[in-house]
Amino acid sequence: MRHLSTFFAAATAAALAGGLLAAPPLTTIRDTIYKADGSRFTGTVIIEWRSFDASDTSFIGRHRLQTDVVDGLLNIKLVPTTTAASTAWYQVRYVSNGSLQFYEAWAVSPSGTPLRVRDVRVADPLLGPIQSQVVNVEIGDVSGLQEELNTRPRQSIVYLPSRAAVINGEGELESATGAPEDCIRVDGSSGPCGSGGSGGSAAVGTFVDGETPSGVVDGANAVFGLAGAPSPAGSLLLYRNGILQKAALDYSLTGSSIQFQTGSKPQPGDVLLASYRTAGAGATVPQVLCATVGAATGAAALTSLGVCTIPASMLNNGSRIEVSFDFGHTGTASGAQFQIKWGSTVLIDRSASSGVSLMTGRLTAAAHSGQIQWSSQSWGTSLSLETGAGSAADSLGSGIVVDFRGALDAASADSMELRGFTVTAYPAH
Repeated sequence: MRHLSTFFAAATAAALAGGLLAAPPLTTIRDTIYKADGSRFTGTVIIEWRSFDASDTSFIGRHRLQTDVVDGLLNIKLVPTTTAASTAWYQVRYVSNGSLQFYEAWAVSPSGTPLRVRDVRVADPLLGPIQSQVVNVEIGDVSGLQEELNTRPRQSIVYLPSRAAVINGEGELESATGAPEDCIRVDGSSGPCGSGGSGGSAAVGTFVDGETPSGVVDGANAVFGLAGAPSPAGSLLLYRNGILQKAALDYSLTGSSIQFQTGSKPQPGDVLLASYRTAGAGATVPQVLCATVGAATGAAALTSLGVCTIPASMLNNGSRIEVSFDFGHTGTASGAQFQIKWGSTVLIDRSASSGVSLMTGRLTAAAHSGQIQWSSQSWGTSLSLETGAGSAADSLGSGIVVDFRGALDAASADSMELRGFTVTAYPAH
């Protein structure tokens, strides 16, 4: 008998301990929430409550929780309040886009199946009938808002409306200083438009905006003119019916002349507008005429892999041209050859063995008496440095085409590629 009583005492203690450790009962609230325009609500639902004793005498301490509502779907489990030992309810706030959308109170009943919001919504015991309220939402109430704000620049004390904004050394937004007609540089400083910046030697140029190129818009004409030569050439923004045209794909630029490609010729009724910079009188800044990649070849015959047309206006006595280029050779089945032509004159002609993968070079040309005097350097991996100098009598009156050519020693799976070239002009003045 003593053993039996000991057994019943232990069982009773275990049952009581199990009851004390058991979680309180929960009811699921599951619903789809819509906004008045029929779209689904997306945001955060914040639920708060005061302390109460659940139906199983579990103590529910005062606290709050929040759950995200995505595409209107709400799903949460809560301790029932209608069977609590004292009056209890949940205060519920719906937050979206950083602001409170509406507020309501819930009284949750025990249920083995999910309840909808309409099943638990009640009048707030403190405020009376359900109503929308304007309530301040703390930053911490919105999940992730503080972290997002920390990644954004702050507004400084010198931030003013209707001014261009720059970022100061503290990472704060402030207003740019200067006259209304000044231009802002990338470092946040301001000055007259077209100036070369502090310490620069460039002369003040001109900004041309919204110019209509000259030429007949009839679907057949492909050549149009600008009042000035864009300097640098890359400053030209050419629009056709409001769509930005792409250099080399839709058109080419030679000095102040625009040549549209065959498939891009302006059609009757089209509107052309151009914006660009010009160098200005006495400018000493270089003008990049061409800067791009070229093509590739696997042929044994010399093939043009890229060209740059230098307009005649750039080749007055005293003007100077600088050319740089880089070729790449892939494969080891064949050697390679590259050649640089100035008009009809070959300035550089090199051959490389199959083991040479990279080839590069530079040349300069000075215009005088209708021709040029040039000097060059070229080298590569396992390709020795070679220098050259000479003159080219090609007529400068109609401009010059610089041709970058490449070939393999024998047709193969190897490839000879013009990986990039730049032609820069220093106009005489």
